[in-house]
Amino acid sequence: QVQLVESGGGLVQAGGSLRLSCAASGRTASIYGMGWFRQAPGKEREFVAATSWSSGNTYYADSVKGRFTISRDNIKNTRYLQMNSLTPEDTAVYYCAAAGRPGFGRRESYDYWGQGTQVTVSS
Repeated sequence: QVQLVESGGGLVQAGGSLRLSCAASGRTASIYGMGWFRQAPGKEREFVAATSWSSGNTYYADSVKGRFTISRDNIKNTRYLQMNSLTPEDTAVYYCAAAGRPGFGRRESYDYWGQGTQVTVSS
């Protein structure tokens, strides 16, 4: 089992920044990658970004490329999603998830999910 604890959401004005954290515990050796998804009201949960757990390679959805960045702290088993130049369209509940296999853009690749954190961007 892997446990994920998210933090860092909140309310920010358009153009502002937030940093989300996702701390993993438990069987972290089974983690292949970590990703973030988001779900806005009335919309499907969509892929935002992901990173390979071992290599640190990163992948981003086109909608956030150039604005969001993943970083890591291997000692703390924590990954961070730095979100800059936020717009109201980024408003959603953000979920981090641990993948046990390749295919970071697919929800089916993820076995464990965090509790979600609300990000609200005001115009």
